Amino acid sequence: MEWQELTDLTQGRPFVVERARLVDSGIAIEGQFEPPQLARLGVEDQVFIAAFVRSHGSIKEMERTFGVSYPTVKSRLNRIAEQLDFVETDPAPTGSTGAADVVDRLRRGDISAQEALAELEGSP
Repeated sequence: MEWQELTDLTQGRPFVVERARLVDSGIAIEGQFEPPQLARLGVEDQVFIAAFVRSHGSIKEMERTFGVSYPTVKSRLNRIAEQLDFVETDPAPTGSTGAADVVDRLRRGDISAQEALAELEGSP
């Protein structure tokens, strides 16, 4: 069975893998294994994420590859992100790196120019 068939069959519902066989040695491992988060995504979303990684996260490149607009790419990334659990990290240190963070978020399109200005004016 192809991986695509499995994701089509499960239609986004949770599933576990109960048997895995190492092809080269023929060794089989049995148990209950949850697949990684990305493997639980639908085939189209897996292809989209693979293309995003190959394009080094370039939304412009994604626009060209899929023939869609910037808002469409962002919307799809946001929809996929909602399906994934993320590791919580400590907030970025404040101070001089705070301004760099604001500029980075502005470049990525996470915040508007007005929001960036408001944040920069509010910081020391």
